[in-house]
Amino acid sequence: MISKNESINGWINGFIGVLLFSGSMPATKLAVMEMSPIFATIARAGIAGILALSVLLIYREKRPDKKQIFPLLLVSLGCVIGFPLLSALALQYVSSAHSIVFLGMLPMATAIFGVLRGGERPHPVFWLFSVIGSLLVIGYAVSQGISASPVGDILMLLAVILCGLGYAEGARLSKTLGGWQVISWALVLALPVMIPLFFIYFPEHIETVSFRGWFGLAYISLFSMFIGFIFWYKGLAQGGITTVGQLQLLQPFFGLALAAYFLHEPVSMGMLGITVGVILCVAGTKRFAK
Repeated sequence: MISKNESINGWINGFIGVLLFSGSMPATKLAVMEMSPIFATIARAGIAGILALSVLLIYREKRPDKKQIFPLLLVSLGCVIGFPLLSALALQYVSSAHSIVFLGMLPMATAIFGVLRGGERPHPVFWLFSVIGSLLVIGYAVSQGISASPVGDILMLLAVILCGLGYAEGARLSKTLGGWQVISWALVLALPVMIPLFFIYFPEHIETVSFRGWFGLAYISLFSMFIGFIFWYKGLAQGGITTVGQLQLLQPFFGLALAAYFLHEPVSMGMLGITVGVILCVAGTKRFAK
C-alpha cells in the first residue's frame, strides 16, 4: 500500500523527470541535423554510461543479482537503445513537433506494461481518463496539420512501445535496486557494445558540427539519458507505475513549447486549452489509480 507521503513525493519526482524528458525530442533534432542518428544514439548512451559507471564506483554500489540482470537488459533495450535510436531515425523524416505527438501514447504504453510486468490493477475508470488524455494529445497534434511520414510514424510508434516497456520494467526494479541504480546499471550493461561502436561511427568531419549540435547531444546524454531517469524511476517506484506514469501526458506540451521556441516549429495557441484538459485527465487517473 502506497502512503500519502510516498504518493506526493512520487508525483514531485515524476514531474521533475517529465520536465527534463520534455527537451529530449527538440535536443535530439538539434543533434541529428548535424550528425547521424546512429552516432547520436551511441554517443548519448556512451557518455551517460561512463558517467553512470563513475557514480556507481564512487558510491561503491553492489552489483545486481542474477534475477535482476534480465529486467536490466529490458531497461537497456527499451530506454538506452530502442527509444533513442528509433526516435532519432524517425526525426530524419518528421519534425520534432510531429514526433512529440506519439509521446501522448507513452502513458498508455507504460500503464499496459505496468499491468503486464508489474502486476498493478488500476480502476476501470483510470483507463477511461488515460484514453481520453491520449486522444486529446493526439487530436491536438493532428489539428496542427503537421505533415507526416509513414516511415517516421512507424519508427516513433515502435520507439514508444519499447520506451513503455523500459519505463515499467525500470520502475518495478527500482523498488529493490533503487531508482538511479537501475538506469546506471542499464547504461553500464550497454557500454561494452557502445564504446567500440562510438569509434566505428565517429563522424569524419567532426569540425562541421556546430554548437547547437553539441548542445543537443550534451542534453540528451546528461538529462535525457541519465539525470531525468533518476527522478523518473524514483517517482514511478514511489507513486506507482500506472499512476505517476500519466504525468507523461504533459510531456508533449512542454516539448512542443520547446520545439516552437528553439526550433521555430509552428505550434497553435490551442495548446493552452488542451493542456487544461490533459491536466484534468491526469487528476482523474490519480483519483482512480487504485
